[in-house]
Amino acid sequence: MNKQTFNWWVRKSHRYLGIILGIQFVLWTISGVFFAWTDINRIRGDHLRKPGAPMQTVEGMVSPSEIGKTVNAIDGKAELKSFRLLNVLGKPYYETIYKDSKEKSNTLLFDAVTGEKRERFEQKEAEKIVVEALAKPAEIKETVFLTKENVGAHHEYRGQPLPAWAVSFEDPVPFTVYLAADTGQVIRFRTNNWRIFDF
Repeated sequence: MNKQTFNWWVRKSHRYLGIILGIQFVLWTISGVFFAWTDINRIRGDHLRKPGAPMQTVEGMVSPSEIGKTVNAIDGKAELKSFRLLNVLGKPYYETIYKDSKEKSNTLLFDAVTGEKRERFEQKEAEKIVVEALAKPAEIKETVFLTKENVGAHHEYRGQPLPAWAVSFEDPVPFTVYLAADTGQVIRFRTNNWRIFDF
């Protein structure tokens, strides 16, 4: 390749590279301005969520130290990381998060009155929790059980507690509510606006 041909290829490549980068910068600017002027809570779908109810306690609740003993009985090398009181379907539960001997994080839920370990929330329970969390009534379109196998690095629920239930609705807008199956907690709402924003 002679010098003249080489210079022609350099100029041509530079021109097309400039066009490609220019288009990308224009798209970044337009999308950045749009989302800077849009309420992030509406993008996330938080406006579809009912405000949280105040924490309810009942008489005769089991002492947290008793729950700690139960966790140690399950795993003698448990290192407690988090402990909190939750309300699920009108009942109080203790959520414990601990690390085992392999440094793996584990979550257990205990009935705060009986002290019994709560098993994973099934589909019907998950759907009831999600519907109660909505600001306005909506009809369920589909419910999907999520595990590590179907939540990849680019999934909109990435980095959140698994397994989980994904409950989808169509009205007033298409949106999905994600609920942690082990704790019965609504983790996040996601709408099409969020999907565009995420992209």
